[in-house]
Amino acid sequence: PANAVTAPIINHLVRAATRIGANYCEADEAESKRDFRPKIAICRKKAKETKYWLRMIAKAAPAQKSPARTLWREAKALHLIFCAAIRTTDQNLRKERATP
Repeated sequence: PANAVTAPIINHLVRAATRIGANYCEADEAESKRDFRPKIAICRKKAKETKYWLRMIAKAAPAQKSPARTLWREAKALHLIFCAAIRTTDQNLRKERATP
């Protein structure tokens, strides 16, 4: 429920969560690994931010704790996927630089 406390949290949560998908679309259309890397890093950042706002909504609206926890787990899974993508991209970029 939106009230003076939850309304700004909801606003930030929606903005952060929807940016994950928008930035993933950008990363998916990257023209190179070098172009992909910063875009997928933004996805990781927004997934982490989404986890934060979900924790805040769980504190501000205790009745929403269970659904917020479920969504937090999904955001965590996305965060881990993006971390792995960054790690792999960094390894591939290092290999490219190392080969003549």
